Amino acid sequence: MLEKHRQQLIKDILDQQQFASVPDLTKKLNASEATIRRDITKMSKRGEINKIRGGAESINGEPKKKHIASSAFIVDKAKRVNTKKLIAKRAVELCENGGSIIINGGSSTYMMGEYLANFSLNILTNSFVLANYLSEHSDIQVTLPGGEIYREQGIILSSYDRDSSEYFHGTMMFMGTPGIGEFGVMESDPLLIRSEQKLKKQTEKLVILADSSKLGKRSNFVFCPLSEVDILITDSKADPELIKYFEKHDIEVIVVEAVGDE
Repeated sequence: MLEKHRQQLIKDILDQQQFASVPDLTKKLNASEATIRRDITKMSKRGEINKIRGGAESINGEPKKKHIASSAFIVDKAKRVNTKKLIAKRAVELCENGGSIIINGGSSTYMMGEYLANFSLNILTNSFVLANYLSEHSDIQVTLPGGEIYREQGIILSSYDRDSSEYFHGTMMFMGTPGIGEFGVMESDPLLIRSEQKLKKQTEKLVILADSSKLGKRSNFVFCPLSEVDILITDSKADPELIKYFEKHDIEVIVVEAVGDE
């Protein structure tokens, strides 16, 4: 990650939660403690944040907006890139020209954009980064729901029960997840679940994109039970027993070859 991107994320995190420790920032930004400490020192000298013992705090008096417990988009996008691209490519192969689909925000689903460029589709997405990519690289008709932009996660979340998504119908909804296992499809924040549940109501099939590190992993909240998942796309490093478990729950499991980017 570029230094300027990492430092902007540090500022965004502090503006949302007021204070963050060095270990907390290290975990969220996938960087070393030494790197985070250097960033804090530089940003403090520029007057962008306040450096305090063990971490940093925002120079703003109160949080700018509600915080979402979800990894930063730019950080997630840098993890297992090649494998995620193969998963995204396989997901796009499920699409048909002239169809309508829903794509939820996230790093894995964002990578679908590269392979969608030559398709003729109608797409509803709450990912403004994906919408921007598709508007620049394709003629795909893109619909965005109304709502507030969460820059750190690259998504739009609506606080309203009714928005433009209720008029859209898609044959499939594609989404990533921090974990999928016996309890179902996991999510990290109830605000995300509320948005995703609205999108899910407008589609016929749910397709989950999850690399092998997400299988069997738990998170804080359950988005939906396994009975509501139609297709799971993962990679060849997945535990065979877990694949059998998902198949026993009538989920079609598609496996792509894992590549050496771990």
